[in-house]
Amino acid sequence: MKIWSAPLGLHIEMAESQDAEQLAKLHAEGFFRGWSVPDFVAYISNRDTPIYVACDKHRKIAGFSILRLQNDECELLTIVVGKRFRGKKLGDALMKAMWNDLFYSPVTKMFLEVDEDNEAAKKLYAQYGFSQVGTRQGYYPRPDGHTATALVMRADLG
Repeated sequence: MKIWSAPLGLHIEMAESQDAEQLAKLHAEGFFRGWSVPDFVAYISNRDTPIYVACDKHRKIAGFSILRLQNDECELLTIVVGKRFRGKKLGDALMKAMWNDLFYSPVTKMFLEVDEDNEAAKKLYAQYGFSQVGTRQGYYPRPDGHTATALVMRADLG
């Protein structure tokens, strides 16, 4: 069993099937269009989409991240930190756990998309060597009916 330390008395481990409902609820808290419980069940059951959960000893999930692995590349599909845990280095702990886990894999580069207005996420990603390689206009839907541009970013892991 893989376990990484995290702040606030939490730890990070791999998601299990019983986590799907908590993950869907937390994702909906962080994004306008959250993913469904069946989406998370599918991700959890697929070895190419590992989910890292930051939780307490009672398995109350405070944040998580999902990767999609493809040969020597991976994509950070999402990273979510619960509202009351934001600004407390939990996103950084999730990134460190993924980075550490990928160190022993064939993956050499990671891609992600981030809302151009998400300054906290962009700052975190910059700390891990991500740089912008493109944009996707109108990628993220907003509650007011408008859309936001996604920045496509890449980092080398080696």
